[in-house]
Amino acid sequence: MEKQKITVRVAEKNYTLVSSDSPEYLRRVAALVDRRLKEMEIASGMPAQQVMALTCFNLADELLKAKDENTALKRRMQESLAAAETGMPAAKTAGTAEAVPPSAEAGGAVKRRRSGNEA
Repeated sequence: MEKQKITVRVAEKNYTLVSSDSPEYLRRVAALVDRRLKEMEIASGMPAQQVMALTCFNLADELLKAKDENTALKRRMQESLAAAETGMPAAKTAGTAEAVPPSAEAGGAVKRRRSGNEA
């Protein structure tokens, strides 16, 4: 897709973006940024400059955590594929997710299991 210009509104200001991403995607990005700025402004009561900086830090934190999780998932997937090719069971690592019963997948949402300590 070739690059195109789109104007979005964030924090009561218009910004012109040039991207090969779809206009719909860029509007979603702008809406997310705008929403997060408003949430931070309401929660903190800080000046706009600080709100923007803190919002950037929070979004960067989420991005890095998602990338780390993606890397860990890829590594576990590669280990599982290698184990399947050799016929050896894959090593279970800390934090490995449990299998979801087919009935939970069909419903579209997985319910959290309750421990004995929860009311």
